[in-house]
Amino acid sequence: MNKVVLAYSGGLDTSIIAKWLQETYNCEVVTFTADIGQGEEVEPARLKAVAMGIKEIYIEDLREEFARDFVFPMFRANAIYEGEYLLGTSIARPLISKRLVEIAQAVGADAISHGATGKGNDQVRFELNAYAINADIQIIAPWREWDLSSRESLMSYAKEHNIEVEYKKQSKKSPYSMDANLLHISYEGDLLEDPWKEPEDDMWRWTVSPEEAPDNAEYLELSYEKGDITAINGNSLSPAQIMEELNQLAGAHGIGRLDIVENRFVGMKSRGCYETPAGTVMLKAHRAIESLTLDREAAHLKDELMPKYAKLIYNGFWFAPEREMMQAAIDASQENVTGTVRVKLYKGNVSIVGRKSNKSLFSEKIATFEDDDGAYNQKDAEGFIKLNALRLRLKSLQ
Repeated sequence: MNKVVLAYSGGLDTSIIAKWLQETYNCEVVTFTADIGQGEEVEPARLKAVAMGIKEIYIEDLREEFARDFVFPMFRANAIYEGEYLLGTSIARPLISKRLVEIAQAVGADAISHGATGKGNDQVRFELNAYAINADIQIIAPWREWDLSSRESLMSYAKEHNIEVEYKKQSKKSPYSMDANLLHISYEGDLLEDPWKEPEDDMWRWTVSPEEAPDNAEYLELSYEKGDITAINGNSLSPAQIMEELNQLAGAHGIGRLDIVENRFVGMKSRGCYETPAGTVMLKAHRAIESLTLDREAAHLKDELMPKYAKLIYNGFWFAPEREMMQAAIDASQENVTGTVRVKLYKGNVSIVGRKSNKSLFSEKIATFEDDDGAYNQKDAEGFIKLNALRLRLKSLQ
């Protein structure tokens, strides 16, 4: 093994992995740090990598690619896992995997490596997506190989190998395992391992408590073109800017908190908490504009496909042919999903209070309870009902 590309955050775990790879495989380590909107400085990772003797360091701003090519296509599908989870961690892994493989090919590396544990979903997502891009890629997963099984053992390893740890900050560090990007921030571990215990209010980073949210509602107008938000209150923004703005606006009103027990792909149940302010608004608003512009049967077919689509993303099959086939169908359905949705943000809730489109299938003339001037012949319903009742009537005669 000559060279390995490591997905590197600059934190304790991946810093230890960098040193462990050097020692265990006697190889050169290349670090890759992705900025996908986690809200933290990524440049310190460069300094830490340099201090460890890393010669090739990649730090990339992938926020726009993440929003445009991964999050927005997923929201065209209204994807949600097990009825609640908006797939914030899941959708980030394909992009990171793709860049790991591309960098490995560019620098002539023998393998890639990641810091996901052997208990979680991320190991599966990183590796399935990597293999989909390069069938021959070698992958090193230290958590499945080494004997460092606790935080104490990691700290001892760091001390033994002179790996810099910000000891002064350890006492102030969140006790939770967290993952953040433009779409969400997740929390696992510590008291959350008991599904009966309520999360501490100071755990949440992006949203105020709904009880402490403003007493006045805020209204937003979201402009859609072919299923994607393109502007907020008339201001055209890029996909990443859309998400950043919605995170700020919705988070200020306590929107997007979630506490769930989910079924991991590896078989166990896991309790996690999530903050997804932008995603919560995006899902609600997208379904609203679709309700106006999408044919009934197309909408119902999308709803039937969605659980399978969401499960594929959750389990790490973004680059699988079946997901790509479904995406083509979903994207085709969005051709006329264009217009404006007005949303109301208030104390943890998103309400749809208006929608309009020049592609609308809604006909006030036909739907009205007033005189429709012959637009709809109510007598036609009699034959419709009798035809649909035929099998039921025959069954009743048995």
